[in-house]
Amino acid sequence: MTLVLGVILARYLVTGGSGFFGTLLVDHLLKDGHEVASIDLLPSALAHPRLNAVVGDIRDAAALDALFVQIRPEAVFHCAALLAHGSIDERELWSSNVEGTRTLAEAASRAGVKSLVYLSSNCLWGSGFDRPVTEADEPAPCELYGQSKWEGERILASYADRIAVTSIRCPTIIDEGRLGLLAILFEFIADNKRVWMVGKGDNRYQFIYAADLMDAMIRAATREVSGVFGIGSDDVGTMRETFDHVIAMSGSRSRTVPLPRLPMVTAMKLAHHLRISPLGPYHYRMIASSFVFDTSAIKAALDWQPTLSNGDMLWRAYRFYSANRSEIAARADVSTHRQAARMGIIRILKWVS
Repeated sequence: MTLVLGVILARYLVTGGSGFFGTLLVDHLLKDGHEVASIDLLPSALAHPRLNAVVGDIRDAAALDALFVQIRPEAVFHCAALLAHGSIDERELWSSNVEGTRTLAEAASRAGVKSLVYLSSNCLWGSGFDRPVTEADEPAPCELYGQSKWEGERILASYADRIAVTSIRCPTIIDEGRLGLLAILFEFIADNKRVWMVGKGDNRYQFIYAADLMDAMIRAATREVSGVFGIGSDDVGTMRETFDHVIAMSGSRSRTVPLPRLPMVTAMKLAHHLRISPLGPYHYRMIASSFVFDTSAIKAALDWQPTLSNGDMLWRAYRFYSANRSEIAARADVSTHRQAARMGIIRILKWVS
């Protein structure tokens, strides 16, 4: 770590550095003057004299050892994860997310890395809560991705006597460029279609602004003790209020329309079973449920505060989609959250909207 003009410059390794959030994090660290290495299965969209972007697999212990020797990072930001979307093989997902995390932890330990910040998930739970979720709530994932993130937390906890490990459990990360399943919502709004709510839309589902998450992760990288924290926005309106805000800001003629919860959830389960929908078990369990993290612990430990509401950050993401729709449609060989998810049977719902 070097002190230049009063600013501490550090060397960091970012796994998953070519993904939606990883790219934002790498770019932020570079702009702050740090030296950054990234490793990802896909090439980086960034180029910079202080960036060493490696196309590689975190399960490759020899490649990791060589990278750690080359860059000697003070801290690792572990953002790499395969998602349970599309045609991802379940064994590959588990191997990458779980065994990849184990291989990374072993390599970091051998290299004497002081701090590792792990991007965990609210997918550790497969049901909603009628109260804020705390760090004391026992995870109960309902599908493989959530199970893999929970197992990753437990693996890293076993290294806490050698590395200061901070696991940050985050909800959906939102900023300009966030697509994936959100692109389906954005297409409905852009094309002035009705936005169907499963239930009344009175559930509250927390998001996290990418810049706020980066701030927390960078603060966590300086900690000398391990910890687990939930993170998220403060201003969590209902889903209907959030969608209505984006519709109003965009000038769209869309409107939110409630649908009976039980028949819709049953239909989503069937569509998933038939492999004709992008929505999996987590989505159809949580789509009409409330989930909000109690963020008092991370605020106290990191002196951290969120800045944007759910509605404001979703508007930022929609505005980017609207301005770049043609380019987005032509994208290939990019990470899941940087391309629009395929609608599948939801296309029929759009036709009748």
